[in-house]
Amino acid sequence: MMERRAVLKGSASTVLALAAPGMAWADDTTGISATEIKIGSTTSLSGPVSALGIQDRAQEAFFRMVNEKGGVAGRQIKYIYYDDGFAPPKTVEQVRRLIESDEVAFLFNMLGTAPNSAVVTYINQKKVPHLFLSVNGDKWGDYQKYPWTMGFAPSARIESQIYAKYALSQNPKARFAILYQNDDLGKDYVAGVRDVLGADFDARAKAIAHEVSDPTIDSQIVSLKASGADVLLSGTTAKFAAQSIRKAFDIQWKAMHFIASGAASITGAINPAGTERSIGVISSAYVKDASDPEWANDKGVAEYVAFMQKYFPEGNPKDAYCIYAYTVALVLMQVLNQCGGKLTRENIMRQAESLKNFEVPTLLPGIKVNTSPTNHHPLRQVQLQRWEGAGWKRFGNVIEGAAL
Repeated sequence: MMERRAVLKGSASTVLALAAPGMAWADDTTGISATEIKIGSTTSLSGPVSALGIQDRAQEAFFRMVNEKGGVAGRQIKYIYYDDGFAPPKTVEQVRRLIESDEVAFLFNMLGTAPNSAVVTYINQKKVPHLFLSVNGDKWGDYQKYPWTMGFAPSARIESQIYAKYALSQNPKARFAILYQNDDLGKDYVAGVRDVLGADFDARAKAIAHEVSDPTIDSQIVSLKASGADVLLSGTTAKFAAQSIRKAFDIQWKAMHFIASGAASITGAINPAGTERSIGVISSAYVKDASDPEWANDKGVAEYVAFMQKYFPEGNPKDAYCIYAYTVALVLMQVLNQCGGKLTRENIMRQAESLKNFEVPTLLPGIKVNTSPTNHHPLRQVQLQRWEGAGWKRFGNVIEGAAL
């Protein structure tokens, strides 16, 4: 298996080339036949974070490309995804439909903390792989409580620790204001700052929550400014990050402003906030930015852009959510290739836990995917980036976690 990983390193085209016929058929199991493998997902095509639903549409196009190239071990991928509107009761309904009616082999890149939280226990009881979720919460790496579940992006708590430590390196006496979504995702951003400040948290930080159903967070930003904070951390999704950037600018709050990496999309947050209003905002990155001239001649980005042009022309290749979706899909292909034709739920999960220094051509240099049975955090590395008006500009070194 190590030889296979070495061959796959570094090229999307190589990854896809190995997803070809010729491997031994696996024993039939739920969602897998001699000719087909069913993959399921839920996303938000409607509702308050509908901009993120573009991920599933991009991945639908990705799997169409895979099928044209021969599929996986001679099987065509049938990708079934449903809209849950970011409403957990709807997620429950749709996931039951996927598992009990559609009989998918596994679930992939399901969107949202609250939606996934509503179904994670049920999915684990059913022993269905629940892979590479589009979430940032720390709890998705809890392999003991949720052995069939795995996130993908760096933990929000680790990201928050990195932000707090950087802010303190620039201003050791900094006071913090935290806008956070009132769910596990948002609470991780509060926890990360608390990890760094320790006993000083109550004296040096003020945190105010918002609900995902709130139409605006303007009043929270006004209240946070009144705390006298030097640092604003918006631990929320793109819609509300955009609102926080805009409101902070409008009330002339000059705080050092960090936004969640999951909210750093130019189309989802920066453009709605205003490119000039966003100057100076800091986030973190682990995926290459297809709009950055730095990657104009990069092979991995070129392959991604070619994919978008041929298979998803209605999408915007500069949209961070699209290249994220493509990146996660490449990692899933690595997992399925490592199965060696033995496509059972158990082996798919086992291979998801066996990624060793896997390099994805659309991840930033130096960032690698690693998992194990006791590590369900595939990515632990980020690099800070600052919005400079025309694009994001990375600075500093790649950081792995946050040594406290």
